[in-house]
Amino acid sequence: MASLLKSNESGGYRFLPGIAPYSSGVVAMPGFEIVHAALQTPLRWQDGLNAARRYLEGKKLNCRNLCAVELRCPQPYTMEGFIDFNNQYRRLLIAWEMMVDGLNPVARTNVAPVLDPPREPMLFAFSYSRPSDHSRPTFVVAGGGELPDGELAERRIVRVGETSPDALIEKAECVAQIMNSRLQGLGGSSELLTVLDVYTAHPLRPLLESVLVSRLPAIATRGVHWFYSRPPIVDIEFEMDMRGVVCEEVADL
Repeated sequence: MASLLKSNESGGYRFLPGIAPYSSGVVAMPGFEIVHAALQTPLRWQDGLNAARRYLEGKKLNCRNLCAVELRCPQPYTMEGFIDFNNQYRRLLIAWEMMVDGLNPVARTNVAPVLDPPREPMLFAFSYSRPSDHSRPTFVVAGGGELPDGELAERRIVRVGETSPDALIEKAECVAQIMNSRLQGLGGSSELLTVLDVYTAHPLRPLLESVLVSRLPAIATRGVHWFYSRPPIVDIEFEMDMRGVVCEEVADL
C-alpha cells in the first residue's frame, strides 16, 4: 500500500493528512527529531503560539518547525462552536504560511479539563522538529475521539449520547483502532511509543482491562497518562493521543 504521508520539507517532518483543522500525526524526517515541550504556565492560545514561535526562533528554527499543538478549552464545544474555533486557529496557521499544498500539517489535541478548567482556550504544550543525529524515528499521533472517519458531524459519533459501560467500551475500541491506524500510517510501531495519553471523565480501569491493554500493548509497560478531561466536542466521551520521542522539555514562555 502506498504511503499517505506528505512531506513538509521546510519543517523537517512528514505528516499524515487529516482534516482542515489538523493533521492526523507527524514523524520526523531523516536528520531531524521531534521534541515535546510542555509549557511551565499555559498561555492564551494565540499568545502561546506566538510565544512558541519566538521560542523556536531563539533556537534558530522557525514557525514551520512547529508540528503539533496541545490545547485546553473551558468546556466541550458544540459541533458548530468547535468548527468556528477551528476556523480561527486555521487562519493563524495560514497567516504563518504553514499550509503544505493546501493541507494543514500540524497535529493537534484539544480537550476540556473537568477540574479547574481555563476561562478561555489555552496552549498547554507543543512539539517541534529540530536537526538531530538520532536514528530512532520520533513522531506524534494526533488526538482522536470516537469519530471513526474524522468527519465533524454528530451522526458519526460512536454510540452518540450513550455512556453505559458497553457504549464506553465500544467508544474506546474505536479510539484504539484510530490510534493504531495513525501509528501505522506514520510508519511507527508500538515499541517506539514513549507516552500514551487518555482523556476522559469516565472511570478508566474497566476500559484499560477490557480494551486498551490488548489493543495498545505498549500500555502494559509504558502505562498511560490519564487526564481527567473531556474531549473537545459535546457527546464525545473518550480521546487519546500518543507519541514516541527522545526529548521532553518544559518551556517557560
